[in-house]
Amino acid sequence: MAWRRPDYFSRIFDEMTREFEEASQMIERMFRTARAGSLDGTIKTSGPWYYGFSMRTGPDGKPIFREFGNIRPTAEGQVIEGYREPLMDVVVDDKEEVVRIAAEMPGITKDQIKLKATEASITIKAENNTRKYKTEVPLSVEIDPDTGEASYQNGVLEVTFKLKESSKSEGKDIKVK
Repeated sequence: MAWRRPDYFSRIFDEMTREFEEASQMIERMFRTARAGSLDGTIKTSGPWYYGFSMRTGPDGKPIFREFGNIRPTAEGQVIEGYREPLMDVVVDDKEEVVRIAAEMPGITKDQIKLKATEASITIKAENNTRKYKTEVPLSVEIDPDTGEASYQNGVLEVTFKLKESSKSEGKDIKVK
Protein backbone atom coordinates (compact mmCIF):
# COMPACT_ATOMS: atom_id res chain seq x y z
CA MET A 1 0.00 0.00 0.00
CA ALA A 2 1.43 3.37 -1.01
CA TRP A 3 1.79 6.18 1.52
CA ARG A 4 -0.83 8.91 1.21
CA ARG A 5 -0.46 12.39 2.59
CA PRO A 6 -3.06 13.01 5.33
CA ASP A 7 -5.92 15.29 4.30
CA TYR A 8 -5.00 18.06 6.77
CA PHE A 9 -1.60 18.45 5.04
CA SER A 10 -3.43 19.04 1.77
CA ARG A 11 -5.56 21.74 3.36
CA ILE A 12 -2.49 23.45 4.84
CA PHE A 13 -0.62 23.42 1.51
CA ASP A 14 -3.72 24.57 -0.37
CA GLU A 15 -4.08 27.52 2.04
CA MET A 16 -0.39 28.42 1.69
CA THR A 17 -0.72 28.30 -2.10
CA ARG A 18 -3.72 30.66 -1.96
CA GLU A 19 -1.81 33.09 0.30
CA PHE A 20 1.17 33.17 -2.09
CA GLU A 21 -1.16 33.72 -5.06
CA GLU A 22 -2.84 36.64 -3.26
CA ALA A 23 0.56 38.19 -2.44
CA SER A 24 1.65 37.79 -6.04
CA GLN A 25 -1.55 39.44 -7.28
CA MET A 26 -1.07 42.35 -4.84
CA ILE A 27 2.48 42.93 -6.12
CA GLU A 28 1.26 42.79 -9.71
CA ARG A 29 -1.46 45.39 -8.90
CA MET A 30 1.19 47.64 -7.34
CA PHE A 31 3.26 47.55 -10.54
CA ARG A 32 0.19 48.15 -12.75
CA THR A 33 -0.73 51.17 -10.60
CA ALA A 34 2.82 52.52 -10.83
CA ARG A 35 2.83 52.10 -14.63
CA ALA A 36 -0.60 53.74 -14.97
CA GLY A 37 0.63 56.79 -13.06
CA SER A 38 3.40 57.46 -15.59
CA LEU A 39 2.96 59.20 -18.94
CA ASP A 40 4.71 56.58 -21.06
CA GLY A 41 3.51 53.44 -19.25
CA THR A 42 6.87 52.64 -17.68
CA ILE A 43 7.55 52.44 -13.99
CA LYS A 44 8.95 55.62 -12.50
CA THR A 45 12.28 55.21 -10.77
CA SER A 46 11.80 58.06 -8.32
CA GLY A 47 11.49 55.51 -5.49
CA PRO A 48 12.38 53.81 -3.38
CA TRP A 49 8.96 52.30 -2.87
CA TYR A 50 8.34 50.02 0.02
CA TYR A 51 5.55 48.63 2.15
CA GLY A 52 5.72 46.37 5.13
CA PHE A 53 4.35 45.62 8.54
CA SER A 54 5.66 44.71 11.94
CA MET A 55 3.95 42.49 14.44
CA ARG A 56 4.36 42.14 18.15
CA THR A 57 2.29 40.78 21.00
CA GLY A 58 0.38 43.34 23.05
CA PRO A 59 -0.01 43.27 26.83
CA ASP A 60 -3.32 41.43 26.44
CA GLY A 61 -1.64 38.65 24.46
CA LYS A 62 -3.20 39.71 21.14
CA PRO A 63 -1.04 40.55 18.12
CA ILE A 64 -0.51 44.20 17.18
CA PHE A 65 0.19 44.93 13.50
CA ARG A 66 1.69 48.24 12.34
CA GLU A 67 2.08 49.19 8.69
CA PHE A 68 4.98 51.25 7.41
CA GLY A 69 6.30 52.43 4.08
CA ASN A 70 5.28 54.87 1.37
CA ILE A 71 2.73 52.71 -0.48
CA ARG A 72 -0.83 52.54 0.81
CA PRO A 73 -3.38 49.96 -0.32
CA THR A 74 -6.72 51.61 -1.17
CA ALA A 75 -9.95 50.51 -2.84
CA GLU A 76 -8.71 52.02 -6.12
CA GLY A 77 -5.34 50.26 -5.93
CA GLN A 78 -1.97 51.12 -4.47
CA VAL A 79 -1.23 54.79 -3.76
CA ILE A 80 2.38 55.95 -3.66
CA GLU A 81 2.80 58.78 -1.18
CA GLY A 82 5.44 61.51 -1.19
CA TYR A 83 6.74 60.54 2.23
CA ARG A 84 7.78 57.43 4.14
CA GLU A 85 6.14 56.16 7.26
CA PRO A 86 8.90 54.98 9.59
CA LEU A 87 9.05 51.56 11.17
CA MET A 88 7.84 52.17 14.73
CA ASP A 89 7.32 50.55 18.08
CA VAL A 90 5.12 51.91 20.89
CA VAL A 91 5.45 50.47 24.40
CA VAL A 92 3.33 51.42 27.41
CA ASP A 93 5.30 50.76 30.60
CA ASP A 94 2.74 50.69 33.41
CA LYS A 95 5.44 49.99 35.99
CA GLU A 96 7.34 53.22 35.23
CA GLU A 97 4.12 54.97 34.12
CA VAL A 98 5.55 56.05 30.75
CA VAL A 99 4.99 55.57 27.02
CA ARG A 100 8.08 54.93 24.89
CA ILE A 101 8.07 55.39 21.13
CA ALA A 102 10.91 54.34 18.83
CA ALA A 103 10.93 55.31 15.13
CA GLU A 104 13.55 54.34 12.56
CA MET A 105 14.32 57.35 10.35
CA PRO A 106 17.80 56.99 8.82
CA GLY A 107 19.32 59.68 6.64
CA ILE A 108 18.20 62.78 8.53
CA THR A 109 19.59 64.90 11.35
CA LYS A 110 17.92 65.70 14.66
CA ASP A 111 17.30 69.35 13.72
CA GLN A 112 15.12 68.15 10.80
CA ILE A 113 12.67 66.36 13.13
CA LYS A 114 9.44 67.99 14.26
CA LEU A 115 7.29 66.41 16.99
CA LYS A 116 3.80 67.41 18.07
CA ALA A 117 1.95 65.68 20.89
CA THR A 118 -1.60 65.73 22.20
CA GLU A 119 -2.96 63.67 25.06
CA ALA A 120 -4.08 60.98 22.58
CA SER A 121 -1.53 61.02 19.72
CA ILE A 122 1.93 62.00 18.53
CA THR A 123 2.80 63.37 15.08
CA ILE A 124 6.32 62.88 13.77
CA LYS A 125 7.66 64.70 10.70
CA ALA A 126 11.19 64.87 9.31
CA GLU A 127 12.43 66.14 5.99
CA ASN A 128 15.57 66.93 4.04
CA ASN A 129 16.44 67.08 0.32
CA THR A 130 16.37 63.31 -0.16
CA ARG A 131 14.03 61.91 2.51
CA LYS A 132 10.64 62.72 3.98
CA TYR A 133 9.10 60.92 6.95
CA LYS A 134 5.66 61.46 8.43
CA THR A 135 3.36 59.53 10.74
CA GLU A 136 0.66 60.07 13.32
CA VAL A 137 0.67 57.61 16.21
CA PRO A 138 -2.64 57.15 18.01
CA LEU A 139 -2.10 56.08 21.62
CA SER A 140 -4.09 53.59 23.68
CA VAL A 141 -3.48 55.64 26.85
CA GLU A 142 -3.50 59.35 27.64
CA ILE A 143 -0.14 61.06 28.03
CA ASP A 144 1.02 64.37 29.45
CA PRO A 145 2.42 66.18 26.37
CA ASP A 146 4.44 68.56 28.58
CA THR A 147 6.63 65.68 29.83
CA GLY A 148 7.95 64.68 26.41
CA GLU A 149 11.65 63.91 26.05
CA ALA A 150 13.23 62.95 22.72
CA SER A 151 16.62 61.83 21.47
CA TYR A 152 17.88 60.87 18.02
CA GLN A 153 20.92 58.69 17.49
CA ASN A 154 22.07 56.40 14.66
CA GLY A 155 18.83 56.87 12.70
CA VAL A 156 16.52 56.01 15.61
CA LEU A 157 14.23 58.54 17.27
CA GLU A 158 13.24 57.72 20.84
CA VAL A 159 10.45 59.67 22.54
CA THR A 160 9.20 59.19 26.10
CA PHE A 161 6.09 60.65 27.76
CA LYS A 162 4.70 60.22 31.25
CA LEU A 163 1.18 58.91 31.53
CA LYS A 164 -1.45 61.52 32.31
CA GLU A 165 -2.31 61.72 36.01
CA SER A 166 -6.01 61.02 35.47
CA SER A 167 -5.25 57.71 33.74
CA LYS A 168 -3.63 56.45 36.98
CA SER A 169 -6.69 57.25 39.12
CA GLU A 170 -8.27 54.31 40.90
CA GLY A 171 -11.59 56.09 40.97
CA LYS A 172 -13.70 57.51 43.75
CA ASP A 173 -15.82 55.58 46.24
CA ILE A 174 -19.50 56.43 46.05
CA LYS A 175 -21.83 55.71 48.94
CA VAL A 176 -25.06 53.95 48.08
CA LYS A 177 -28.11 55.42 49.86
